[in-house]
Amino acid sequence: MEKEVLEAELVLPTHLSFKKVQMYEKYPKGQSRGRHWKHLKQILQAENYQNYPLDEPNYMNVEAPPSMHPPKRICDITGYEALYYDPRTKLRYANAEVLKLVRSLPNDYVQQYLALRNAAVILK
Repeated sequence: MEKEVLEAELVLPTHLSFKKVQMYEKYPKGQSRGRHWKHLKQILQAENYQNYPLDEPNYMNVEAPPSMHPPKRICDITGYEALYYDPRTKLRYANAEVLKLVRSLPNDYVQQYLALRNAAVILK
C-alpha cells in the first residue's frame, strides 16, 4: 500500500509572536527610530543657562560634597588596587612580583614614585 501524498499550501503568518521584530521591519527606511539620545555637550548647548538663577542646580554648576568612603589605595607600579604596603620604601604594591621589583628599585626611582603620589619621604 502506498500512502498518498497530499499537496497543501501552507500559509504562514508574516510575523511569529515568539520572534523578535527586526529593526528594518519595525522602522522602514527613512522613518525615525523613536527616542534619540543626546550627549551632555548637546544638552548644554541647547539650554540657556544664563537665564537660570545662580543658586538653582543645573548641569553647569553641579557640586558634590566630599566622599564619605575612604580613598582606594592604588599600586604605585601597576595601577591596580594595592592591598599591601612596603614599610621600607613606603610604596604600595599589588602582589609579590611587584614587591620584588619595588625592593630592587634604586632610591632615586623610589623618591620619584613617592613624589608622583605627593608622599615624598626622604629615605635613609
